[in-house]
Amino acid sequence: MKKHLQSVIFISIIMLLFSSCSSHNNDSTEKLKRSEYIAINNLDGVTMEVDEQTISPTSLTVIFNNGSDKECIYGDPFVLEKLVDDEWYEGSIILEDGYGFNDIGYELPPNSTSEWAVDWEWLYGKLDVGDYRIIKEVLDFRKPGDYDEYYLAARFTIN
Repeated sequence: MKKHLQSVIFISIIMLLFSSCSSHNNDSTEKLKRSEYIAINNLDGVTMEVDEQTISPTSLTVIFNNGSDKECIYGDPFVLEKLVDDEWYEGSIILEDGYGFNDIGYELPPNSTSEWAVDWEWLYGKLDVGDYRIIKEVLDFRKPGDYDEYYLAARFTIN
C-alpha cells in the first residue's frame, strides 16, 4: 500500500513538473506579464505563510499549516510574483533556456505543520526592493488518481 502511494505521488509530481516547467526568454524589452493565478488560498483549512525571520533577496522559508482532515502533498515547483501598481506580475526568469524542479512530493498530513525552504537565485536572481508573493501548488490527495489541485500564496517584502 505504501509503495502504491509512493508511485501515485511520484506520478502526480511528474505531471506537476511537466505542467509547471516552461521555457522563458529574459529579454529586457519584454513587457511584464500579469499573474495567471486568480483562485488562490482557497483550500479550506490549509494555509501557507512566510517565516519573516528567513526573508532575504535570494531565499526564504514558508510554513504550511494544515488545520484540516485532508492529506495534502506539495513539491518543489514555485512561482514568484511582484506587486506593481496594485497588480501582481510574474517575476522575470534569468535563465535563457528551459528549467525544471526536483521531482519530489512532500506530505502534509492532516492537522500538521511543515516548513519548506527555497533559494531562487538560480531562477530569478536577487530580488529588488518591493512586495512579492510566492505561489505553490498543493494537492488535496484523497486516494490514487483522486485529488484536487489548489494554489497557495504568501506575501513578503524585500527592504
